[in-house]
Amino acid sequence: MTFKEQINTDRLPSHVAIIMDGNGRWARQRGMDRIFGHRQGVNTVREVIEAAAELQVRYLTLYAFSTENWERPDDEVSALMGIMVQSLNDETQTLIKNNIKLMAIGDTNRLSDDVRNRFMETIRLTSEDTGLNLIIAMSYSSRWEITEAAKKLSSDIESGIIDRRSVDEFCFEKYLTTSGVPDPELMIRTSGEIRISNFLLWQLAYTELYFTDVLWPDFGKEEFYKAIVEFQKRERRFGKTSEQVSEN
Repeated sequence: MTFKEQINTDRLPSHVAIIMDGNGRWARQRGMDRIFGHRQGVNTVREVIEAAAELQVRYLTLYAFSTENWERPDDEVSALMGIMVQSLNDETQTLIKNNIKLMAIGDTNRLSDDVRNRFMETIRLTSEDTGLNLIIAMSYSSRWEITEAAKKLSSDIESGIIDRRSVDEFCFEKYLTTSGVPDPELMIRTSGEIRISNFLLWQLAYTELYFTDVLWPDFGKEEFYKAIVEFQKRERRFGKTSEQVSEN
Protein backbone atom coordinates (compact mmCIF):
# COMPACT_ATOMS: atom_id res chain seq x y z
CA MET A 1 0.00 0.00 0.00
CA THR A 2 1.40 3.41 -0.95
CA PHE A 3 1.60 6.22 1.58
CA LYS A 4 -1.09 8.10 -0.33
CA GLU A 5 -3.42 5.14 0.04
CA GLN A 6 -2.82 5.15 3.81
CA ILE A 7 -3.96 8.76 4.23
CA ASN A 8 -7.24 9.37 6.05
CA THR A 9 -8.71 12.27 4.09
CA ASP A 10 -10.95 13.14 7.04
CA ARG A 11 -7.90 13.94 9.19
CA LEU A 12 -5.77 16.06 6.90
CA PRO A 13 -3.80 18.97 8.35
CA SER A 14 -5.39 22.20 7.18
CA HIS A 15 -1.99 23.92 7.04
CA VAL A 16 1.40 22.39 6.24
CA ALA A 17 4.60 24.43 6.49
CA ILE A 18 7.89 23.29 4.98
CA ILE A 19 11.53 24.27 5.44
CA MET A 20 12.99 23.26 2.10
CA ASP A 21 16.60 22.33 2.90
CA GLY A 22 19.39 20.41 1.22
CA ASN A 23 19.65 21.78 -2.32
CA GLY A 24 23.32 22.64 -1.96
CA ARG A 25 24.31 19.29 -0.45
CA TRP A 26 22.31 17.45 -3.11
CA ALA A 27 24.25 19.29 -5.81
CA ARG A 28 27.64 18.75 -4.17
CA GLN A 29 26.99 15.01 -3.96
CA ARG A 30 26.73 15.10 -7.75
CA GLY A 31 29.78 17.29 -8.33
CA MET A 32 27.64 20.29 -9.30
CA ASP A 33 27.40 23.81 -7.91
CA ARG A 34 24.75 24.91 -5.43
CA ILE A 35 22.74 26.74 -8.10
CA PHE A 36 22.14 23.44 -9.89
CA GLY A 37 20.62 22.11 -6.66
CA HIS A 38 18.35 25.12 -6.31
CA ARG A 39 17.09 24.66 -9.85
CA GLN A 40 16.34 20.99 -9.16
CA GLY A 41 14.56 22.05 -6.00
CA VAL A 42 12.02 23.94 -8.11
CA ASN A 43 10.79 20.63 -9.51
CA THR A 44 10.16 19.40 -5.97
CA VAL A 45 8.25 22.60 -5.16
CA ARG A 46 5.99 21.87 -8.11
CA GLU A 47 5.42 18.26 -7.02
CA VAL A 48 4.62 19.18 -3.42
CA ILE A 49 2.21 21.93 -4.46
CA GLU A 50 0.44 19.43 -6.71
CA ALA A 51 0.30 16.86 -3.90
CA ALA A 52 -1.13 19.37 -1.41
CA ALA A 53 -3.71 20.60 -3.92
CA GLU A 54 -4.76 17.04 -4.82
CA LEU A 55 -5.30 16.22 -1.13
CA GLN A 56 -7.20 19.49 -0.69
CA VAL A 57 -4.89 20.82 2.00
CA ARG A 58 -6.06 24.38 2.58
CA TYR A 59 -2.73 26.13 3.28
CA LEU A 60 0.85 25.35 2.28
CA THR A 61 3.68 27.61 3.46
CA LEU A 62 7.12 27.24 1.89
CA TYR A 63 10.22 28.82 3.45
CA ALA A 64 11.88 30.00 0.26
CA PHE A 65 14.37 32.63 1.43
CA SER A 66 15.19 33.81 4.95
CA THR A 67 16.54 37.18 6.02
CA GLU A 68 19.72 35.32 6.99
CA ASN A 69 20.04 34.08 3.40
CA TRP A 70 20.92 37.63 2.34
CA GLU A 71 24.35 36.88 3.86
CA ARG A 72 25.07 34.19 1.27
CA PRO A 73 27.48 34.92 -1.62
CA ASP A 74 26.14 37.55 -4.01
CA ASP A 75 26.13 35.21 -7.00
CA GLU A 76 23.99 32.67 -5.12
CA VAL A 77 21.51 35.31 -3.92
CA SER A 78 21.28 36.71 -7.45
CA ALA A 79 20.69 33.22 -8.86
CA LEU A 80 18.00 32.47 -6.27
CA MET A 81 16.17 35.67 -7.14
CA GLY A 82 16.41 34.85 -10.82
CA ILE A 83 15.04 31.36 -10.19
CA MET A 84 12.14 32.87 -8.24
CA VAL A 85 11.24 35.30 -11.03
CA GLN A 86 11.51 32.58 -13.68
CA SER A 87 9.36 30.23 -11.62
CA LEU A 88 6.67 32.88 -11.20
CA ASN A 89 6.78 33.61 -14.93
CA ASP A 90 6.50 29.91 -15.75
CA GLU A 91 3.92 28.89 -13.16
CA THR A 92 1.44 31.77 -12.80
CA GLN A 93 -0.95 30.39 -15.40
CA THR A 94 -0.70 26.93 -13.83
CA LEU A 95 -1.63 28.41 -10.45
CA ILE A 96 -4.65 30.12 -11.99
CA LYS A 97 -5.68 26.96 -13.87
CA ASN A 98 -5.54 24.95 -10.64
CA ASN A 99 -7.36 27.56 -8.54
CA ILE A 100 -4.30 28.18 -6.32
CA LYS A 101 -4.02 31.50 -4.52
CA LEU A 102 -0.52 32.88 -3.99
CA MET A 103 0.37 34.85 -0.86
CA ALA A 104 3.70 36.15 0.45
CA ILE A 105 5.06 36.85 3.91
CA GLY A 106 8.33 38.51 4.78
CA ASP A 107 10.22 41.77 4.41
CA THR A 108 9.45 42.13 0.72
CA ASN A 109 10.80 45.71 0.72
CA ARG A 110 14.28 44.17 0.64
CA LEU A 111 13.53 42.44 -2.66
CA SER A 112 14.61 44.03 -5.91
CA ASP A 113 11.89 45.77 -7.90
CA ASP A 114 11.65 43.04 -10.54
CA VAL A 115 11.24 40.27 -7.96
CA ARG A 116 8.77 42.21 -5.83
CA ASN A 117 6.73 43.34 -8.84
CA ARG A 118 6.56 39.79 -10.22
CA PHE A 119 5.35 38.55 -6.85
CA MET A 120 2.72 41.26 -6.55
CA GLU A 121 1.46 40.60 -10.07
CA THR A 122 1.03 36.86 -9.45
CA ILE A 123 -0.63 37.58 -6.12
CA ARG A 124 -3.05 39.94 -7.88
CA LEU A 125 -3.82 37.48 -10.67
CA THR A 126 -4.57 34.64 -8.24
CA SER A 127 -6.35 36.71 -5.58
CA GLU A 128 -9.80 35.36 -6.46
CA ASP A 129 -8.73 31.70 -6.46
CA THR A 130 -10.43 29.55 -3.82
CA GLY A 131 -8.40 26.34 -3.72
CA LEU A 132 -5.02 25.84 -2.06
CA ASN A 133 -3.56 28.94 -0.41
CA LEU A 134 0.15 28.88 -1.29
CA ILE A 135 2.18 31.10 1.05
CA ILE A 136 5.78 31.87 0.12
CA ALA A 137 8.00 33.05 2.99
CA MET A 138 10.41 35.35 1.16
CA SER A 139 13.01 37.49 2.93
CA TYR A 140 11.31 36.18 6.04
CA SER A 141 12.42 35.81 9.64
CA SER A 142 10.11 35.11 12.55
CA ARG A 143 12.01 37.43 14.88
CA TRP A 144 11.63 40.21 12.30
CA GLU A 145 7.90 39.42 12.02
CA ILE A 146 7.34 39.46 15.80
CA THR A 147 9.39 42.65 16.21
CA GLU A 148 7.40 44.40 13.47
CA ALA A 149 4.13 43.23 15.01
CA ALA A 150 5.19 44.60 18.40
CA LYS A 151 6.07 47.96 16.84
CA LYS A 152 2.71 48.22 15.07
CA LEU A 153 0.79 47.20 18.17
CA SER A 154 2.74 49.70 20.29
CA SER A 155 1.97 52.44 17.79
CA ASP A 156 -1.75 51.63 17.86
CA ILE A 157 -1.72 51.69 21.68
CA GLU A 158 0.01 55.07 21.70
CA SER A 159 -2.47 56.51 19.20
CA GLY A 160 -5.44 55.20 21.16
CA ILE A 161 -6.62 52.70 18.55
CA ILE A 162 -6.01 49.80 20.95
CA ASP A 163 -6.52 49.81 24.72
CA ARG A 164 -3.44 48.17 26.24
CA ARG A 165 -5.68 46.36 28.73
CA SER A 166 -7.32 44.52 25.85
CA VAL A 167 -4.05 43.15 24.47
CA ASP A 168 -3.88 39.34 24.53
CA GLU A 169 -2.45 36.70 22.21
CA PHE A 170 -5.44 36.92 19.89
CA CYS A 171 -5.02 40.67 19.59
CA PHE A 172 -1.27 40.29 18.95
CA GLU A 173 -1.83 37.65 16.25
CA LYS A 174 -3.67 40.23 14.14
CA TYR A 175 -0.41 42.13 13.73
CA LEU A 176 1.53 39.16 12.37
CA THR A 177 2.04 38.68 8.63
CA THR A 178 -0.01 35.47 8.88
CA SER A 179 -3.08 37.23 10.31
CA GLY A 180 -6.19 35.35 9.21
CA VAL A 181 -4.25 32.18 8.40
CA PRO A 182 -4.61 29.17 10.73
CA ASP A 183 -1.43 28.02 12.47
CA PRO A 184 0.34 25.10 10.79
CA GLU A 185 -0.66 21.70 12.08
CA LEU A 186 2.37 20.04 10.48
CA MET A 187 5.85 21.45 9.86
CA ILE A 188 8.23 19.46 7.66
CA ARG A 189 11.97 20.00 7.42
CA THR A 190 14.13 18.11 4.95
CA SER A 191 17.86 17.25 4.85
CA GLY A 192 18.36 15.90 8.37
CA GLU A 193 18.60 19.26 10.16
CA ILE A 194 16.61 19.23 13.40
CA ARG A 195 15.77 22.87 14.08
CA ILE A 196 13.20 25.43 12.95
CA SER A 197 15.63 28.19 11.93
CA ASN A 198 13.68 31.35 12.80
CA PHE A 199 10.59 30.10 10.95
CA LEU A 200 7.06 30.84 12.22
CA LEU A 201 8.15 30.80 15.87
CA TRP A 202 4.80 32.12 17.14
CA GLN A 203 2.69 30.01 14.80
CA LEU A 204 4.47 26.69 15.48
CA ALA A 205 3.57 26.64 19.19
CA TYR A 206 1.42 23.48 18.88
CA THR A 207 2.54 22.26 15.48
CA GLU A 208 3.61 18.65 14.91
CA LEU A 209 7.24 18.63 13.72
CA TYR A 210 8.46 16.14 11.12
CA PHE A 211 12.14 15.87 10.25
CA THR A 212 13.50 13.72 7.43
CA ASP A 213 17.01 13.02 6.15
CA VAL A 214 15.77 13.27 2.55
CA LEU A 215 17.32 16.24 0.72
CA TRP A 216 14.82 18.65 -0.78
CA PRO A 217 15.36 17.78 -4.48
CA ASP A 218 14.55 14.13 -3.62
CA PHE A 219 11.46 15.01 -1.57
CA GLY A 220 8.66 14.17 -4.00
CA LYS A 221 4.96 13.49 -3.63
CA GLU A 222 5.41 10.14 -1.90
CA GLU A 223 7.65 11.72 0.76
CA PHE A 224 5.00 14.39 1.32
CA TYR A 225 2.34 11.72 1.71
CA LYS A 226 4.63 9.85 4.13
CA ALA A 227 4.81 12.97 6.32
CA ILE A 228 1.01 13.24 6.31
CA VAL A 229 0.69 9.59 7.36
CA GLU A 230 3.12 10.15 10.23
CA PHE A 231 1.15 13.24 11.29
CA GLN A 232 -2.04 11.21 11.41
CA LYS A 233 -0.43 8.68 13.77
CA ARG A 234 0.16 11.34 16.42
CA GLU A 235 -2.17 12.30 19.23
CA ARG A 236 -2.62 16.07 19.43
CA ARG A 237 -3.43 16.94 23.04
CA PHE A 238 -2.86 20.73 23.28
CA GLY A 239 -2.02 20.40 26.98
CA LYS A 240 -4.88 18.02 27.76
CA THR A 241 -4.60 14.39 28.84
CA SER A 242 -5.09 11.48 26.43
CA GLU A 243 -8.35 10.68 28.22
CA GLN A 244 -9.68 14.18 27.66
CA VAL A 245 -8.77 14.08 23.99
CA SER A 246 -10.45 10.68 23.48
CA GLU A 247 -13.66 11.99 25.03
CA ASN A 248 -14.01 14.69 22.35
